[in-house]
Order: sequence, then C-alpha cells, then structure tokens
Amino acid sequence: MLKPADVEDNQQTANVIVLWREMAWLSRVINQVICSYLKQEGHERHWLDIPPPELVKGAPYADLVTDWQLSIFERLGLALAMAPSIKPDTLDIFFGLNSLIDRPFTEFGGVSDKAFSGFIPTGQTLNFLISANNPDWRIYTQEIFSNKHRLMAEQVTQLLSVDDGVPKWAGVYRLNEEWLHYFITGQRLRPELSASFPAHILESPLEWHDLVLDPEVMAQVEELHAWLNYGHKLMDEWQLAKKVKPGYRAVFFGPPGTGKTLTAALLGKATGREVYRVDLSMVVSKYIGETEKNLSRVFDAASYKEWILFFDEGDALFGKRSEVSSSNDRHANQLTGYLLQKIEDFPGTVIIATNLKTNMDEAFTRRFQSMVQFTIPGPQERLQLWKNAFNGVCELAGDVNLPAIADRYEVSGGQIINVLRQCALTAIQRDERTVTQSDIIASIRQEFRKDNKMFFE
Repeated sequence: MLKPADVEDNQQTANVIVLWREMAWLSRVINQVICSYLKQEGHERHWLDIPPPELVKGAPYADLVTDWQLSIFERLGLALAMAPSIKPDTLDIFFGLNSLIDRPFTEFGGVSDKAFSGFIPTGQTLNFLISANNPDWRIYTQEIFSNKHRLMAEQVTQLLSVDDGVPKWAGVYRLNEEWLHYFITGQRLRPELSASFPAHILESPLEWHDLVLDPEVMAQVEELHAWLNYGHKLMDEWQLAKKVKPGYRAVFFGPPGTGKTLTAALLGKATGREVYRVDLSMVVSKYIGETEKNLSRVFDAASYKEWILFFDEGDALFGKRSEVSSSNDRHANQLTGYLLQKIEDFPGTVIIATNLKTNMDEAFTRRFQSMVQFTIPGPQERLQLWKNAFNGVCELAGDVNLPAIADRYEVSGGQIINVLRQCALTAIQRDERTVTQSDIIASIRQEFRKDNKMFFE
C-alpha cells in the first residue's frame, strides 16, 4: 500500500495525495453502490450524488483526467483499475459473501491470486459499479472497454484476455504499470528488454548534423525524415489517408558499419521519437508459444507512443522463406507471415536493416515504401568521418594526412570508429593523447585483416 508519508519528494507527495483522495472517493462510491444494490439503509441515495475530489493542477493523474475530459464513468474505471496498486484494502468489501448461497457475489466479478491477498477487479467489477442499479448504463462499460477508447488504445488501462468460452469481462482490469509510475513520479517508465518485451531503446549521443552519408543516400533518408515531420498533416489535413495505408516502412540495406543503425537512432532523435530495436535473436529462439503475444505488446506500445521500430539483421526473419521440412520450419514461416502482417498494418514507422537486399523475400519488399542502399562512403564522406572521429578525442601529429588516408582506404564509418578506439589505446599506453600517421595505418591494417582484405600502404 502506497502512503504519502512513504514519499520524500514534495511533488511526488502531492501526486500520491491526489491518488489517495481518489481512492477515498472510490471507496464511498463502492459502498453506496452495494448499499443501493442490496437495499440496505440509505439505499435511496445514488452514487452519482457523491462528488469526486477536486483535481489539483500539475498532478499527472489530475492533468490526465482534465486534459482528456474523462466522464465520471471513465474516472470511476480508472480509479478502480489502480486501486490494487495504490490502496488495495479499498476493494476488501467485495469479499463479502452472498448469504443465500454462502459464496462470493458472482456479480461483483474479481479474481484472487496466490501472490496477492487482495481483491483483483475484473471487467465485471466495473460493470457492476456502473450498471448494477441502472442496467441501461451497461453501454458506458462497453464504451470504456472498447479498443478504440482512449484509455484502452493508449494502454492506460488494460482488460486482459481470457480463455475461449469465458466471458470477455471476466478478464482482469488493471492500470498499466508505466502509467502508475507516471501518476506517482511524473516520469515516464521505459519498458525493459525481456522475453515478454523483446525490444530495447536505441539511442546515440550524436546529432543529426553529425550524420555523414553519400548525397544520394542522404536524399532518400531525408524523405523518411520529412515523413516523420509531416506524415500526420498529410494523412489528416491533406486527406492522404483515403489513398494510402497509414505508416511508413523502409528497408536499410548495405555492408556492416555503413550507418544503418546510427541513421535510425538519429531519425528518432531529430523528430522527437523514441526508437526501439527489436531483438530478433530473442524472437527467433522463442517463436513457438508466446511470441505473437510478446511481439504484439511491442507493436501496441509503439503505436500509441509513436515509436520508430527498428529490426536489425532483418534477413534472419525476413529472408526468403524456407521449404517446410519440419515443425520448426513451419512455425518459422508462420512467424514471418505474422510479422509481415503486423508491419503492414502498423500505423507508425518501421525500419528493417539487412546486409544483403538479395536475401529479402519479394513478398516482403513489396510492402515497403523505400529501399535505401547504404554504401561504403566515398573519399569526401570518409574525410569528414575521419575528422569527426578524432575531433575532441585525440590530437593528430604533424605527419597525419587525413585527406590521403580518406582517398586511399575504403573503410566504413564503423571501421573508422574501430580505428579511433585502437589509436586511442595505443596513445594512452604512451602516456600521451597524440596519434600518429603510423598509428592510424596500423589500425586500418587490422580492420582489413578482419575482413580478409588485401592491405597496401
């Protein structure tokens, strides 16, 4: 149970006080609904006669209720969903037994769990509170549980799925942990990489102006940049939604180290969007069973938060489908088909990175708006990359000739960073920050050896 005294930060204390007042209101509402339903003393009063607490501007919960213009029914649902996490004893009254059958009231809904002794509300619990004494108000419950309702669409509240044959409203009704964290702290909680959420955030300390690409490649990347900035306006104001499917799907292909991952990260940074990298190795190893559900969590979260989804080494899953020779092949092909459909239906931006375009299934590539080929940078781009790499890190000796190095050695941006790391290690062992021409050449030689390429000084 969370108490205001448990929180040291003044703003967080104020946030918790708002939530506790909401719990006190919820408790009074529940008591009145049950009183009216069982025709106990005072049953004539209606729960709508119990005013909710005034909302304190600046508290995350209060601001959401106000900004989203939640109705009294929606506010009641939100309070019920967070009760087990904020003040679980608020719901203890639902443990009361029906004296006629000596068991809990079926109409109260709710479930129990070995790890939690409190009452866990279900969809039926909210339906009871809203419509027990006004059956025609069931329509409000249906609206709240609609996937199109904002609280559900943006995953503030969740009605968990149930087994086939079980009424939908028997599912647990709860507040998303991310939103609970936000209501208390005012800070957004980022999901962590796990088997149930196979994605993690992709970030870079660099800025958009640090991105060095071939001019033709940059022009294609700028198209995606423009879509991220103006896509909503085109779809809504220009009514492009009548002509094309929502979202944007791009393939970045080319050798390792040519900037595919960095470009994805900087596209997000430049447009104020978070980029989440989907861990395909985790997906491949877990594709039987819960995979579809876990991937669905990623797509759902990305949809309402406007994340960019980045699938690295996409040919691992999106390559040409194999002939079915085993159950594993069949499941792998089913997963590929599932992912293709999710990507096609996703209203946001998806970027797939792969080393070889030829590995991609034609049925897959047809669904994408752009195919951007990342090449080994040319001499001019390499010179800029060399300058950017050493700038602010190491001093260059007088014998260093970066223009000549850039012109002679075809290396990727990733390889240049590897050279920087090796040169810095060499210099610090000499107890200095100066890098020489021979340091750079020796490090380039190592990079060529890794790729089995001939090296000529």
